[in-house]
Amino acid sequence: QVQLVESGGGLVQAGGSLRLSCAASRSTFNSNVMGWYRQAPGNQRELVAGISRGGNTNYADSVKGRFTISRDNAKNTVYLQMNNLKPEDTAVYYCNAHPGVGWGPGAYDYWGQGTQVTVSS
Repeated sequence: QVQLVESGGGLVQAGGSLRLSCAASRSTFNSNVMGWYRQAPGNQRELVAGISRGGNTNYADSVKGRFTISRDNAKNTVYLQMNNLKPEDTAVYYCNAHPGVGWGPGAYDYWGQGTQVTVSS
């Protein structure tokens, strides 16, 4: 059964930090890439960060140096540590499992339900 459950969103002031978690079923966690995407009102969903099964990472330019993606294989969980948050980081953040080649996204991806992150100025 595919399951991605996000947690950790909330309201934070600019400059603050949040950590998002995504707990996955074991089979889903073994996807080629686990990642985080976000979608702000009126915008398309965009990649935030991805991490491969081997631990390679990929970040959007807008979050490099501020966000860190990691995975705990024993817990089937992927994390997104977000530091120095800015108002433009406000969005719904979605956990993603990409079983295909490359970083994704793809047609056969799995998605969580999303968690709201709001950064006030």
